[in-house]
Amino acid sequence: MKHDSRLSGVTDVFSSHSIFGAPCWVSLTSRDVGATEEFYTAVLGWRWRTAQLGDRFRVALAEGTPVAGIAAVASMWQMAVAWTPYFAVPDADQVVARAQERGGTAAVGPLSFPPGRAALLADRDGATFGVWEGALVANWEKWRHAQPAFIRLHTRDAFDAAIFYGEVLDWASDRDGCCEVEYAGGEVVLRSGGDVVARIMSGALGSAPDPAIRPHWQVHFAVSDVAACTRAAEQHGGSVLSKDGDEAVLRDPDGAQFTVTSRTER
Repeated sequence: MKHDSRLSGVTDVFSSHSIFGAPCWVSLTSRDVGATEEFYTAVLGWRWRTAQLGDRFRVALAEGTPVAGIAAVASMWQMAVAWTPYFAVPDADQVVARAQERGGTAAVGPLSFPPGRAALLADRDGATFGVWEGALVANWEKWRHAQPAFIRLHTRDAFDAAIFYGEVLDWASDRDGCCEVEYAGGEVVLRSGGDVVARIMSGALGSAPDPAIRPHWQVHFAVSDVAACTRAAEQHGGSVLSKDGDEAVLRDPDGAQFTVTSRTER
């Protein structure tokens, strides 16, 4: 596969056709590119480059490594402001059909976003996630091993959710390169290539008025100083929803919720 230098300027490219079912990216749907850049630069120290999709899209870089994407389309597309994880899949149409057959819903797509195709879905408990078919972000292998971003599903029943995602994304199947699933520490743990890439935990309430309690995928970012991130968030219009010594749940000025976690506690 030839590398598209518009992705990031480095040459290591992986495809969802060979690495599938694993989280491969996280993206923020926001309202304003400039305000979003300013907040996350202050809180997480990110730098930015324009994505090939246009002026409303950005790629965040941490120490030169692509970490996350921003799509300032919430108002235009009438979408919720939120962080969303994306999973690599070999066939987006097939995955969307599988999800719908098992009680999930398709919100957007699959749509073409060169160099691939994407769809936005919700599982049968309402947690939103995306799937991506095509070339993964360059330097993805470094991204996975370094874990600058980590995801955890808060859901009603972890085992039921694991069955849903396993059937939709071919987890624990006989396919080469599939994700492995195990139960440890009261959670369902997802591994890709030996690395822990996601966790699923029970306890969310499907009908709760607070979106932080309803089933959802929570995006975690590894940081060196949790306390400094919380101070910066408050100073730049965000809020702190909860905090302990090693982790804090934050909300950006637009309302998107995310977690910062000490690098030593991932």
